Amino acid sequence: MSVGAHHHHTLAPSGQGTVVLNIGADIGAMVIHTPGSLHGHEIEVSPVADPGSRTHAAVRARYVRGGVLWSVVIDGLAAGRYAIWQDPVTVLAEVDVTGGAVTEYEWPVPVAA
Repeated sequence: MSVGAHHHHTLAPSGQGTVVLNIGADIGAMVIHTPGSLHGHEIEVSPVADPGSRTHAAVRARYVRGGVLWSVVIDGLAAGRYAIWQDPVTVLAEVDVTGGAVTEYEWPVPVAA
């Protein structure tokens, strides 16, 4: 369910104010901003201490005042350190999720040769 794998999710773009997050107390959320080339791909995250306990979401277009951004939004995460998986076996990064807050991460854009 990492980048490259597809599931049958609605990949329609989200409109302004259409994302509702389940956060508060010890529960946070993560937004992973990606290149548009990842549209439709699933990105997985897991607690660093429990890599087998993964959750995922699809990269979707998000229409904002300045244009279009592509991102994954994952909410309902217990506060703690999380791995962002590049593929099923490779951790791309680790980030801290804080209760009552949204953690943002920028997926690296490959440098053109």
